Amino acid sequence: MTELIKQHLDEGVLTLTFDRPDKLNALNNRMYTQLANLLLAADDNDDAGVIILSGGASCFTSGNDLSDFLAYPPTHLSAPAFHLMHVVIHLKKPLIAAVCGPAIGIGTTLLLHCDQVFVTQNAKLRMPFVNLGLCPEFGASLLLPKLLGHARAARLLLWGDSLEGAAAVACGLANEVFDDGATCLAAARHMALRLLAMPQDALRQTRQLLKQPLMEELQATIRQENLLFIKRLNSPEAQAALNAIVNRRADTSSPRGKPS
Repeated sequence: MTELIKQHLDEGVLTLTFDRPDKLNALNNRMYTQLANLLLAADDNDDAGVIILSGGASCFTSGNDLSDFLAYPPTHLSAPAFHLMHVVIHLKKPLIAAVCGPAIGIGTTLLLHCDQVFVTQNAKLRMPFVNLGLCPEFGASLLLPKLLGHARAARLLLWGDSLEGAAAVACGLANEVFDDGATCLAAARHMALRLLAMPQDALRQTRQLLKQPLMEELQATIRQENLLFIKRLNSPEAQAALNAIVNRRADTSSPRGKPS
């Protein structure tokens, strides 16, 4: 079976790359499970000191694979996507994101849990949950207002507005912006190597201190969001919105649906 996430360990830096270009790196249940397992293994691997998440030089991820999502929706709190969230928030080692191009839905909420986020100028961060009849996930309803204030968070979560690279840096969702994917990926690796040169126990303990004050509230928020997400996914609003997108894509990709 072809792996949809590539892993590359070099000089203590583990790079995990979404590798589903034909679907714009859309995440399905198998990818959630694989990513969770890779992160757990990295936490226990003394050879891996820092983890980089990437989608390659042109697209981070287009979010959930909607066809897979409709066929195998989360029905309980141990569903693959929710399990990944648990793994990420309890990760012991530094996590860096290199975001080149689109980062939709969980592709953006995942960034809230990274220690450094590098983006390209053409990055597009967007959380269209309400547009799809759904609700926020991965603690976004807690973390975004704390980071951006209520008004800015509302524009992103209620309206589903998108942020390009420079705007993401300006509002604090990303650290630095780069002209192209290759430069962005190189910067992420350079930062990872800088972290590896530091005293590792002190680094991880400081990272834990940074995250600890919100941990209890974050876990409670994620649980509440996920329970509502399951309910919303079965709502007429969400079913209509998701099926409309899937059917539109099917029409576009069929020979009859293609423009002449």
